[in-house]
Amino acid sequence: MVRFFITGGNPLRGTVRASGSKNATLPILAACLLHGAPNVIQQVPALKDVTTMCDVLEHLGARVNREGDSIRVDATHIQSVEVGEDLMRRMRASNLVLGPLLGRFRRVRISYPGGCNIGSRPMNLHLKGLKALGARIEEKFGYITVEAAKLEGAEIHLDVPSVGATENIMMAAVLAKGITIIRNAAKEPEIVDLQNFLNRMGARIKGAGTDVIRIEGVKHLNSVEHAVIPDRIEAGTYLVAAAITGGDVTVTNVIPEHLEPVLAKLKEMGFLVETGDEHVRVAAQDRRPLAVDIKTLPHPGFPTDMQPQMMALACLAEGTSVITETVFENRFKHVSELRRMGADIKVEGQTAIVKGVERLTGAPVMATDLRAGAALVLAALAADNGTVVEGVEHIDRGYERMEQKYTALGARIMRVST
Repeated sequence: MVRFFITGGNPLRGTVRASGSKNATLPILAACLLHGAPNVIQQVPALKDVTTMCDVLEHLGARVNREGDSIRVDATHIQSVEVGEDLMRRMRASNLVLGPLLGRFRRVRISYPGGCNIGSRPMNLHLKGLKALGARIEEKFGYITVEAAKLEGAEIHLDVPSVGATENIMMAAVLAKGITIIRNAAKEPEIVDLQNFLNRMGARIKGAGTDVIRIEGVKHLNSVEHAVIPDRIEAGTYLVAAAITGGDVTVTNVIPEHLEPVLAKLKEMGFLVETGDEHVRVAAQDRRPLAVDIKTLPHPGFPTDMQPQMMALACLAEGTSVITETVFENRFKHVSELRRMGADIKVEGQTAIVKGVERLTGAPVMATDLRAGAALVLAALAADNGTVVEGVEHIDRGYERMEQKYTALGARIMRVST
């Protein structure tokens, strides 16, 4: 078990560089399965989830070599199109091999995926889209088998704008015959990055970032080098860390437009926000932050992945904040842990009513998922006395060298393995 020992009270100050995006890296690594030649992915974060995806690729027969923040994937000699339970349960994004393996080999078999227990994320939209392209689906004994004699373009309307389903359908359609149109597609920046990567390989895709994506199938793809976009959630977490500790932090290697919903709420709470071409600065003012209402929505709305961190900040605001979670029904697990630190939070269904307090107090708390863990770290950085955060393995899935980066900004945080 890994724990963080955190002593709060130090305002974070300085400059920190955001790593490459985890949520862009994972589908791009999976997309390397689409053809038998090496690709080089740059600005890849050193994360547990990235390691798991590399393990999946190697299990299938790809050669994966990492050097610094670059990963070279050679999928020339794929030996299997099946991913078993032990790998799939380590990370939900393992299901992103569905689209590329089906597109290239016309067959794939996977166990049901795992990942953070934050609510229902069914596979039905993925399978519905692949079926529309001509695939046959069999679900039996905990495995999903998808196969097709041929794949042909189709018009697909997603019931909800699922990021994973949009990505899997895009990757399967790249090598399908004809034109595929995805309506009500997810609009996240990571999908735009996947489109850019696929198009560099020779795909013909338009519309990523809007709710309609058009894919014209091609016969061949090429080797490329590609640098993934910066991680907007990691960057947003740094900015909230500056706010909650009363500090002043500049985050570089960011795309400010990707952070607009978070920056708007930080401004509303009374923080100084400055943006440049590739940096964002947040500085606290000499007063408590103001309460704010937040409702999570698919992009370009407020990101669900920043809801726990903003709730931690709202715990110290002047007034009462109302936070509504509309994306995942089980994403308030951090509430009980924040209460242990002195937060005043009441949950009614999918809404949390947060009455701000003047201070939080350190306590032993447990990270139950990735973003809940980040929220507890932020609360601990602002709390009186020391806090022990357990379950750091969840945090390691999405934050690269967290304790080192925060220590460089003035935090007192120590990792201990037991």
